[in-house]
Amino acid sequence: MFKKRQPQLAAAEPVPGSRAALSVDAAADFPRRLYADPGLPDRVFRAVLRSGGGLVLAVMLLVGGFLLYRAWLALDRAGWSFLSTAEWAPDAGRFGIAAVLVGTILIAIVAVCVAVPLATGAALYISEYAPPRLRQSLISVVDLMAAVPSVVYGLWGVFFLQDKVLPTARWISTYFGWIPVFDVEGADPNDPLASASIYTSSTFIAGLVVGMMIAPIICSIMREVFSQAPAGEREGAYALGATRWGMIRSVVLPFGKGGMIGGTMLGLGRALGETIAVFMIISLTFDIQWHVLQSGTSSVSSLIALRYGEASEFGMSALMAAGFALFVMTLIVNFAASSIVARSRSGAASDA
Repeated sequence: MFKKRQPQLAAAEPVPGSRAALSVDAAADFPRRLYADPGLPDRVFRAVLRSGGGLVLAVMLLVGGFLLYRAWLALDRAGWSFLSTAEWAPDAGRFGIAAVLVGTILIAIVAVCVAVPLATGAALYISEYAPPRLRQSLISVVDLMAAVPSVVYGLWGVFFLQDKVLPTARWISTYFGWIPVFDVEGADPNDPLASASIYTSSTFIAGLVVGMMIAPIICSIMREVFSQAPAGEREGAYALGATRWGMIRSVVLPFGKGGMIGGTMLGLGRALGETIAVFMIISLTFDIQWHVLQSGTSSVSSLIALRYGEASEFGMSALMAAGFALFVMTLIVNFAASSIVARSRSGAASDA
């Protein structure tokens, strides 16, 4: 009726120092790697992705190598003075990008200061406040604004925006002229009939136009990041009694911080290389112009567009050197933006 239970044999332990014991220790130190065959479709897809990524890197290296090769003649003659000389006279042996580099950076800074608040507000409204029917229309409008050619923005800035902005530039210079960057040489705040031509074709106006150009790009990136905020954290904030703005401030904005910084830096990279719109607005000068409200400024891209048709062989090499400097600067900005986005919460996978 009852079966007799058979005694279980204990597993023999390997003798210390024996080959079996060494094998067990080695297996403990180096666990066996698991491998699963992904199949032919996955291998083909992976190969296509790697080929595409390698092709992009190869094209980027070819562009940089071509610019450096064409610019080497000018860089070899100018040396480090190429970064500190403001004058541009390549055929006379005096040329550098100090003035145009400062102008490029100032225009980009003004553009970012204009575009970031506008893009942040628009992205928050679209992702958090807009009704569903209106949201899709606003997304389409923002995407269409990003596709508008730069020459259209340039014409709008020259024939419409510039006249409307001159009173604002005069007001800023009158009340904030004690700040060196807002000072305008030759401006008389006590003379209401003073000529407004000293405020035209300035860094401020060019920065406003470029800011309107990069705002849709920054807005699109921020909107995508804000929409990926974890739903569980949103609901938890509401459950604790937070208002909608409280939820945005405690959940959406901290989650999207990396995306906001990355989108801003990508917009900055676009602003650094903008050519046609800036070329149509500014009055190109080769002096280091720190006064953003005063007429006259410069940029690397506008310099290339202006002097390309009349440049000699050596002058073309100097323009290639300026283009190479702009290429390196834009590359650094874009790589920094990608690194920030990848390390943020918004650049990682969400649990929602």
